[in-house]
Amino acid sequence: MTDIAMEQRARARATWGAGNWDEVSKFLPPVGQVVLDLAGVGPGLDVLDVGTGSGGTVAIPAAQRGARVVGVDVTPENFPAALRRAAEAGVDVDWVEGDAAALPLPDDRFDRVLSTFGHAFAPDQESAGRELVRVCRPGGTIVATMWTPEGYFGDMFKLVGGHMPPPPAGFQPPVLWGTETRWRELVEPLGVELEFRRELLVYETEDDPETFFSKYERDFGPLVVARGVLGDGFAALQSDLRAQLASANTHPAGGVRFEAEYLVAIGRV
Repeated sequence: MTDIAMEQRARARATWGAGNWDEVSKFLPPVGQVVLDLAGVGPGLDVLDVGTGSGGTVAIPAAQRGARVVGVDVTPENFPAALRRAAEAGVDVDWVEGDAAALPLPDDRFDRVLSTFGHAFAPDQESAGRELVRVCRPGGTIVATMWTPEGYFGDMFKLVGGHMPPPPAGFQPPVLWGTETRWRELVEPLGVELEFRRELLVYETEDDPETFFSKYERDFGPLVVARGVLGDGFAALQSDLRAQLASANTHPAGGVRFEAEYLVAIGRV
């Protein structure tokens, strides 16, 4: 691994190790259900979850369906929560530290290669695309999701990026993975047959908007990092993010409810 790649990996680990991903991820299991259903995950299949986090979205539900599951994440700080969740669910998952752009796994290892957003945050998108295909067996299926650029979280990442210092040369925004065009650029040349669908994840809680926002900026790693980088300038980002939430919120009784669009890519290898 080059010095630049090692630096990028360290930065990704620091970002997603900040905050409390296990808490943030509690809204995401409906996305995992979509992915598992589209992938046809069931007993006896070898399944990889790329960017598994604490495992509650894909890895553990896949194991509950009878699959043999490996969960890979660049941030092993998530694994204690993953181990606890797996024990509570009564399943075994093999948790492996690894970068989505350089998976520490053999070729043609898995029947299903899945990712709910995790692969998209690898700084080297070309390598991440190749890795998704490399570890999937011929005849297997890749199913992965990313927030669309025009959806709630696509807008949020634009707001955050507008306040942060300029990214390093060659930076590729993760939300590019939320477009059919990027998937076709990266994965179709590798012989993968692609299809797409767009879905909506509904975030809903009885927490009032201020409580919801306070928890999110405390637990979501990129916002924790942004606070540290921006210092006093973080207040301006907070103001923009609160305005975004207020504009999207449709809860009828003082809580929070908004829809977040994401793209699902299904690849046949």
